Amino acid sequence: MAVVAQGAAVRGTADAGTGTVGAPARGMVAGPRAFTTRKPRGAPAPTCPEKRERDMQGTLTMYSTTWCGYCRRLKSQLDREGISYVEINIEEDPQSAAFVEKANNGNQTVPTVLAISPSGTESVMTNPSLAQVKQALAR
Repeated sequence: MAVVAQGAAVRGTADAGTGTVGAPARGMVAGPRAFTTRKPRGAPAPTCPEKRERDMQGTLTMYSTTWCGYCRRLKSQLDREGISYVEINIEEDPQSAAFVEKANNGNQTVPTVLAISPSGTESVMTNPSLAQVKQALAR
């Protein structure tokens, strides 16, 4: 077993006796953020009028996992329709996983979608259809 001087930070060191790995030091981030912003394929960067139009559409956040087929289906439908969204992998972001659990009676059910319409109306939906997403953004 390794001896570490008092006050020294242990970062990612393995303990040969147990095979465990030390946690990141206080204030250190354990890994990359799990947020991905998705724009339709081939879409140019928005100019001022395009940004205003996007803001008029509302905002869409999809909580998903990499292995979820329903998530992939909804993402491809949103891409095809030109609806931009932010995707958050709940397996990499504990706060987002907690939000999904709260919205789904303690279950980590994905896709869970948070839609905020231009009027400010918030809708949380679990495994919604494309029509339901469009309706929530139109409120």
